Amino acid sequence: MKKIIAALVVLIGLTASQAIAQASACGDFHRKACYMEGTKKDKREFMYNAQSKSGLFAQGSVSKMRCIVYKGMDYRMTVCCETILGDKVNFKIYDGRTNELLFDNTKNDDSQQFEFQASTTRQLIIEATVPAGDVKEEKGKAETAACVGLLIENKVSERTGFSQY
Repeated sequence: MKKIIAALVVLIGLTASQAIAQASACGDFHRKACYMEGTKKDKREFMYNAQSKSGLFAQGSVSKMRCIVYKGMDYRMTVCCETILGDKVNFKIYDGRTNELLFDNTKNDDSQQFEFQASTTRQLIIEATVPAGDVKEEKGKAETAACVGLLIENKVSERTGFSQY
């Protein structure tokens, strides 16, 4: 009986460590794979936003996350994924309070990037969907899963027109 329990503990430990290794492999994927213009030395306009995230996605899976955008800021959101899942991730942006659909990249030429200006401070819900399809196996990852990153960048909006004093 003790041998069975020990074997189960080892099996559970190996499974958990494999899942942790796969999840940690995606930890900074958005920083490595999503395109950012310029560098800090170049004084790029958009700066990295700490709400950016990465994760391990199974083929055909859907995931949501919340994000806060602030009035007076411009935002750029970029979604990227490992090539074993193809080069497209579908994403939608909803108003967090009203659940109104604000952006759907499938209706915008499958663009993997979206820029906008926040007219009010509000919470958004970003929904990412990895389409199902053929995939290749890559070392260290499940055959039907890969890293997906959401890079959020922001900058202070330029004042145009008449400004209030």
